Amino acid sequence: MSADTDTAPAAVVVPTRRAASPWVLMYHSVAEFTDPAEDPYGITVTPLALEAQLRWLRSRGLRGVSVGELLRARAAGRGAGLVGLTFDDGYTDFLTHALPLLSRYDCTSTLFVLPGRLGVDNVWDPLGPRKSLLTAEGIREVADAGQEIGSHGLLHQDLTATADDVLQQELRGSRDLLRELTGTLPEGFCYPYGHLDARVVDATRAAGYGYACAIDPGRLAGPHALPRTHVSQADGGARLRIKQLRHQVRELRRGVQR
Repeated sequence: MSADTDTAPAAVVVPTRRAASPWVLMYHSVAEFTDPAEDPYGITVTPLALEAQLRWLRSRGLRGVSVGELLRARAAGRGAGLVGLTFDDGYTDFLTHALPLLSRYDCTSTLFVLPGRLGVDNVWDPLGPRKSLLTAEGIREVADAGQEIGSHGLLHQDLTATADDVLQQELRGSRDLLRELTGTLPEGFCYPYGHLDARVVDATRAAGYGYACAIDPGRLAGPHALPRTHVSQADGGARLRIKQLRHQVRELRRGVQR
């Protein structure tokens, strides 16, 4: 990588007043399967299901974008009609199944990868199934296709249970490795398992990330603990609409409680 490509993306601008969190959808793997027993953790959607979900978004005047793009658009007052799309872990099937569909529906996304587990598999899921993870070349291919690359840490560890030095390596070490891989410092982080506490959130902010994604962060919700909506194989248009409404109600309640 030449020095002039080794740059960070445009910074995510965070409003001074706490605003409602955007609607961000959480995916993992996109692959064919027929038996729910093949997907014990509920992390897989088929390409057909993903296409139907993207089509539903577009039919409602919504477009899926990376979280970085979403936050910048909201800060500039242009966030209407945008929904965040995230894919955790960096499975190889993102390239073969998800990326073509995202391109077809004019969407972008954020892929959170593990630079400490390049080209291996999801060993942290003891029940399987084993799913291959992207190599360094695959991650670069995703970035070159216009998708945002974020960090999921090095090894998919529960950061709330790590010592301070390990926490720093997971946050700062993974960020530096991704800069070496892509030439760009990642702006976003995603907490493995969705586990976080105040120490981890503070360390993530201090490590230089502009935002971080969680699942249900509760009172820690904010730019470095963005809530997300899990999307499953069973989520057709009606279920997605219910999940959208639940997100809106949750954000209204958060506003009242402040």
